[in-house]
Amino acid sequence: MIKFMKKNWKIAVLVLLFAVASCSFTTNKFDGPDKDEVLIELITFVLQKGHYDAKEIDDSFSSEVYKDFLNAVDSRKRFFLKSDIKEFKEYENLIDDQIHNQEIEFFNLIYNRLMHRMDEVESVYGSLLEKPFDFSKNETINADYEEMDYASSKEELKERWRKQLKFSTLATYHDKHLELEQESENNSKKSDIELEKEAREVTKNSLDEYFDFSDDLTRKDWFSLYINSIVEQFDPHTFYFAPDDKEKFDVAMSGKLEGIGARLQKKDDNVKIVEVISGGPAWRGEELEVGDVILKVRQEDEEKAVSIVGMRLDDAVNLIKGPKGTIVNLTVKKVDGTIEDISIVRDVVEIEETYAKSSMVEKNGKKFGLINLPKFYFDMNDYDNRNAASDIEKEIIRLKKEGMEGLVLDLRNNGGGSLKTVVDIAGLFIEKGPIVQIKSQDGAKEILNDTDKSILWNGPLVILVNELSASASEILAAAMQDYKRAIIIGSKQTYGKGTVQNVIDLNRWMRNNELGDMGALKLTTQKFYRVNGGSTQLEGVKSDVIVPDKYSFIDIGEKDQSNPLPWDQIEAVDYQTWDGYIDYEETISNSKMRMKNNHQLSLIAENAKWIKDQTEESVFPLNYELYKKEVSENEAQAEKFEAISEYDNNLTFVSLPYEIELFQQDSTLAEKRNRWHKNLSGDVYVEEAINVLEDLKMNNIKKSKMANVRN
Repeated sequence: MIKFMKKNWKIAVLVLLFAVASCSFTTNKFDGPDKDEVLIELITFVLQKGHYDAKEIDDSFSSEVYKDFLNAVDSRKRFFLKSDIKEFKEYENLIDDQIHNQEIEFFNLIYNRLMHRMDEVESVYGSLLEKPFDFSKNETINADYEEMDYASSKEELKERWRKQLKFSTLATYHDKHLELEQESENNSKKSDIELEKEAREVTKNSLDEYFDFSDDLTRKDWFSLYINSIVEQFDPHTFYFAPDDKEKFDVAMSGKLEGIGARLQKKDDNVKIVEVISGGPAWRGEELEVGDVILKVRQEDEEKAVSIVGMRLDDAVNLIKGPKGTIVNLTVKKVDGTIEDISIVRDVVEIEETYAKSSMVEKNGKKFGLINLPKFYFDMNDYDNRNAASDIEKEIIRLKKEGMEGLVLDLRNNGGGSLKTVVDIAGLFIEKGPIVQIKSQDGAKEILNDTDKSILWNGPLVILVNELSASASEILAAAMQDYKRAIIIGSKQTYGKGTVQNVIDLNRWMRNNELGDMGALKLTTQKFYRVNGGSTQLEGVKSDVIVPDKYSFIDIGEKDQSNPLPWDQIEAVDYQTWDGYIDYEETISNSKMRMKNNHQLSLIAENAKWIKDQTEESVFPLNYELYKKEVSENEAQAEKFEAISEYDNNLTFVSLPYEIELFQQDSTLAEKRNRWHKNLSGDVYVEEAINVLEDLKMNNIKKSKMANVRN
């Protein structure tokens, strides 16, 4: 989660800047050190001086980097041999010394050997797929890569690849058999030999695409992986962004980019349009369509077009995107095979899926609002531009205009974002008061308050969360829970990320830099705490009403990550709980009772356990009849869970008037909203949220009547 830098952090940054300026980070491309070595030195310094809980870079640290980097580059043990590992092992306790000395000998060894081993495998898999597989043979494949040892020879490694390719082909072969069986009219039934050959071709195409992608990766991509094997030892959320990755991160946080408004994918050597983003310049021009292949790119101030056939996707994207108002000329092979030149004026493209969306929920003549917030987005360059808080405010005003009697705020799968937007959103529901406490590396505490006495929504409020609700989501849910302003419905606990990160531009710390863009470092600098003093770190937010979901038995929380910071507690601050509800605890109790007796939730819990069991299986048959039997048994077991997707909560979901007007011009948006509403209509959690809102609404009515009687 990213927080705007407060006064105390700005001071810390200034101190670090002065320190860096005196630490010889002056580079010259002719007589200075290699860029990678400078990057190691710079990042290590920033980590040691700026991280909330800096670690000692010693032999123990070295051993963890060694293990994590090997796992990052060859997690399935498909490339390196035992002899390689024996050679690498000599560096297990030397990486810390190399970091201190700004040396990258270990990385160079791993990288060069990996490139060599990948070339060897790339030259072999084609021959393995030339011969038919014998699916009558009784053999198995073990997918427990963590416990598996490295291959002792090239022959053993080749055998592993043979089994992996056979397994992939077997799955496709089985699917093709099912397709034939399901065809009602099949005048030209294919033989097993033909199906097996087609399945091998599918496997080969998949491997071709995998190695095409791998070939596109450059040394700097692998070096970024090495850097992150180092920085992630400090905690799971400290992360190095290479220059291109930093730009992608900014887009993800703001939901905006400048370009043509199309999603691209590399297929073979071609760059293909896979989606035209609604509202973007390509969408408005109506000339590009899904399936078109971009062959050449020419900038408006250039005479010659650049062919992007065979080019790395990232490089092609960099040519196509550009500042708002500039023109890019594309030579495009259309779906029908014709070649066209298309000129597009680049513009700001808003990625609609990033932003808050709302719906009116109708039940028994009552209207309730539902707002889904995918993340706490903001513009890192200008907070006053579109952000999550301003959008939520607009949606609440629109919902109130349509007669909303209660509000559901859906934070499920929301991984966080800007802390400032949390404070602003919380302020929409309470009069004033503290929202979150923040503690810095030096122990200094800061309290972020809502100082605006106005309340935009004073009616019933329910917040939905799950195990993937993290960081900023947890702050908002925790604050509303502590104030007893909202009832939290969801998983046993949320993700458990209670740390604050700042993104540091590494270039600003360099003098006379001639090495190019150094990227950025997302650095954990603070921890946040609830107003009651408790940390959300590791423990997350425990729901008032706990309901099972598909993640209930999967290890995905902060506590399941490597190197998480510990849980702790500080003093509570003064705050006044919400007095707008009556029988608040009784409402929670009634909801728990309904959930306990809910058949749909029982089925979801049973399915979650079954999925967990499935993921723990690691040995699979390579015999067709045995494989077919296992698949059949699993499908039979899965049939009982089909009722989950067939559930109907009997609620009606309606888009707001302003969106209905947009549908006239944007059929894609209309389709997306219809799909969302269909999913909501089968959502048992939303159903219970509405039930709770009804209870809170009735309680408020009772309270109002009681007050009138007293008067």
